[in-house]
Amino acid sequence: SVPPGVLPLCHRPPAWGRAPRQPPGLPLAPCRAFSNNKILVELDESSGVATMKFKSPPVNSLSLDFLTEFCISLEKLENDRACRGVIFVSAIPKIFSSGLDITEMCGKSTEHYTEFWRAVQETWLRLYGSNMVTVAAINGSSPAGGCLLALSCDYRIMVENPKFSIGLNEAQLGIMAPFWFKDTFVNTVGHRVAERSLQLGSLHPAPEAHKYGLVDELVPEEKLQEKAAAVMAQWLAIPDHARQLTKSMMRKALLDRLVAHREEDIQNFVSFISKDSIQKSLRMYMEMLKKKN
Repeated sequence: SVPPGVLPLCHRPPAWGRAPRQPPGLPLAPCRAFSNNKILVELDESSGVATMKFKSPPVNSLSLDFLTEFCISLEKLENDRACRGVIFVSAIPKIFSSGLDITEMCGKSTEHYTEFWRAVQETWLRLYGSNMVTVAAINGSSPAGGCLLALSCDYRIMVENPKFSIGLNEAQLGIMAPFWFKDTFVNTVGHRVAERSLQLGSLHPAPEAHKYGLVDELVPEEKLQEKAAAVMAQWLAIPDHARQLTKSMMRKALLDRLVAHREEDIQNFVSFISKDSIQKSLRMYMEMLKKKN
């Protein structure tokens, strides 16, 4: 059993500047695909690239179980010297990830909110701080926490379907994006676009997301896998140590800021989410979703 607030295998801070996983000229170590309830991981041993497929119907919500599996899967790949990069994609049509599971934040105990939020933090720290090359292949809509997953990757490719949207829409739910969501967003799209988008809780259709730099590239759906592989190859052509140290230089300040204020951030979340007015907003939003379905 795992103590409250602690994720199995997910307690170490991101490791920076580690030596390249596989010396040139040596064969790649064998590695089998592994699957959990909500995530399928497949490693192509010839390229050293893993694909992590989200398979948590109906909408890949980031539940406590999903986040725990995500962290465990990412750590397994980080510790596998054969793996140098990961492509994230959804196995569910039309949705990349709907974001944080609202049922985890509604009508639960203080202890549960604490455990859930620590898992959310851990997921971001691991993904944003990963030594591996990370590419988001966004094959559906990706609001809120789903957007954060994509933002945390090194490169984002989205299917060029105007019906698919992405953004941090927390304001529409009557809540606000935490500072580290905001910082990651600002670093991607700039202060003015982020300020307007966050206040309005905007979800940007794929063409608009590309225009604002929220995603790096748009492709037809049938080309997504091919493009993700090509982008990954381009990034992996750079010596690992140089790329990793550069990534650390660019991202360390943001990571350090959350690590330094982690407990305070959890307390703020628990205090905020426990308020009657916020619980009421979340219940209303859940009722609205039920009516839509």
